[in-house]
This record gives sequence, C-alpha cells and structure tokens, in this order.
Amino acid sequence: MVSGGAGRGVGGLERALQGVVETGRGAADVVGVAAARLLKVVPADIWCAVLLDPSTLLDTGGVHESGFPERVMPRLFEIEHVEQDGVDNLRALTRRAAPVSSLKASTGGAIESSAYYRDILHPLDMADELRILLRERGRTWGLVVLCRSTDSAPFGSRDLAAARAFATPTTRAVRRSLVVTGTDEGSAPDGPGFVVLDAAQRVVECSPSAERLLARIEEGGAAGRPKSCPYAVRAVAAAARAGHPGTTARSQVRTRDGHWLALHAWRLFTAPEPVTMVAIGSAEPGMLIALVLEAYGLSERQRRIAQLVLHGWSSEEVLAELHITRNTLNDHLEKIFDKVGVRSRRELTAAVFSRHYLPRLGLGPLALDGRLTAPPPAA
Repeated sequence: MVSGGAGRGVGGLERALQGVVETGRGAADVVGVAAARLLKVVPADIWCAVLLDPSTLLDTGGVHESGFPERVMPRLFEIEHVEQDGVDNLRALTRRAAPVSSLKASTGGAIESSAYYRDILHPLDMADELRILLRERGRTWGLVVLCRSTDSAPFGSRDLAAARAFATPTTRAVRRSLVVTGTDEGSAPDGPGFVVLDAAQRVVECSPSAERLLARIEEGGAAGRPKSCPYAVRAVAAAARAGHPGTTARSQVRTRDGHWLALHAWRLFTAPEPVTMVAIGSAEPGMLIALVLEAYGLSERQRRIAQLVLHGWSSEEVLAELHITRNTLNDHLEKIFDKVGVRSRRELTAAVFSRHYLPRLGLGPLALDGRLTAPPPAA
C-alpha cells in the first residue's frame, strides 16, 4: 500500500539530472533517475517512463521494468495510438495547459466510464493513474505514468503539485541529453532489418539484422517481453494499423550507444489475416537536423536561420530569403548563439557538425523529425 503527498518536494532534481546529462548518458537514464526521485514523494505500484518522437507522439524508448505486464500492451497501444480514446489519452493531454492529470479526477470520479480503465487498469487491480507530460515550447518529449492499486490512496492535489514540479526540470534534462550526446551520421554496423507483426502484435518473423538493431534501442524491458520487439516498434505498428491502406507510419528511435534508427511501418493485407511490416535501419544523414535544433530550444524562425547559416548563406542572402530587417536578423543570431553556447557563425557550424556528425542538411522547411514539408529552394 502506498500513500501520496508532496512531502519533501523534488529538491535538487535539476542538479542531479544535470550530472546525468554531463556524463553523456542518454534520455532513458535521465527519466529513470528523475522518476526514482519522484517516486520517493509520489509513490506508485506500477510506473513507466516513455520517450516520444515529438513529431508523431510515438514511443522511441523508455524505462519499463516496473511498468505494465506484456499481456496488456497490445490493447494499451490500440487505445492509445489507434482509437486515441479517453479523456486522458496522450494526444488529448498535449492539448491541455496543465502537464499533469489524474484519471480519476479527469473522469469526475466516474472512472468506470473510461475504456482505458476497464480494459487496462481494472484487470490489474489498479484504481487510479497519474500522467505527466514532459513538454516544453509545445513539443512533447516523453510521458511518465504512475498507477496506484485499489489498496492505495488515489492521487491527490499534493501529488499533482509534486508531479508538476518534477515535469519542468526533467523535460529540460531530456532535451539537453539529446544535445550533449548528439545524433549519428547514419552509419550502422548492420544493414536494414524487418519485423512482421500479426493482428495481436505478436512477432511472426524477425530478420537477424532487425534482431541486432532492435537490441540497441534505449528501452528498459518489462518482464517476459520479447527483446526483439520493443514497445517503440509496437507503437509505430499500431499507428500504421490506424492509418488508411497504403500509408506509412514513421518514427525515430534512439539507441543505447547514442545513435538513431528510423522505423517505418505499413500494413500488408495478406491471407489469412493482415500483418504489419516494420522496417528498421539507420537514420539518413541530415534526417534529424530539425530535432537537433529543436533540442537546443530554438524557435521556428531561429531554426530556419540556423539552417541557412549552417549552409553558409550570407546575411544579405538570409535577409532576402526571409524578408526581415538586419536588426531582426542580428537579434535572432544573438539568441541562437546564446542557446547553442557559441559566439560566432563559425563556432555555430563547428559545434553542430562536431556534436552531431551531420555532413549536410536539407534546406527546406522541416518537420521536427527532419522531413521536408515543402520543396527546397532552387539553387
């Protein structure tokens, strides 16, 4: 049995997380350390921390050792990513101002009205769930989930207050960890691989290269879960099943050694039942530049200016392209240099390239995961 309360607060969390970041450990380690501190103040019977691709809200790893058992995960992904149902669904939470939410409070005490409660929490003898968004500047980088059983007190106002205090420093540390550890140049010691999942998200086939690549994903495992199929793969497969026939779901996944892999999933309508194909391979050069610049905390306009500067555009060319004044450009550059920790254009280029190994960048407007949203400008 557990009981809540703000108690000792979350003092010193930011300093502790900064130490984790400075050692070069990944985002999963950051949320793991942060959650361990939070649990001393806001205890839980089941908990997990999920890292998310901010552009798709699909899982990219996380910490699941104390999370939900394997048997409920297919239905959980169906509710979360396919049906997108429920008052506290991830996508509904991202549209709210508050970063924390209790399912019992959100349903006005009528928790039985929630399909998520009926199908996931109730069979596990859980009575309430607290969700904490790791969100900054409109981008959601992760989600921490705490559950309490019927023998425990429901989450109260002091628990939510402690969770809110936890959210901001944890989000900043997750974002900084992406900056410090960088992204990779797209090289991988193995070729692309394929995983085939059936309608129940069971692995039907998994190529040897996929086994090796998936084993590198930065995700702690729940007991009994096949190592060949991390939750990040289940999430992108669920998104593919939710889309129209012929559409592809995609996500970026971080590896334990600081590199990035690209996941692409689509449905095949085979007999006797449809299956979902997931291709996994190294991220292409330049694919993650928007994520890199977002991790530095740059605004949309600052990211665009940084991309042009990294390509060697002069001030006059940037002014003509963006139709802004020189004073405005200088103001943006000053803020960019401050956020990246450099003092000049040359240092900006050296820092980004040396930290993130990117030989070239796409010039067009980019989505957060690096996809072009419009054709690049003519040479």
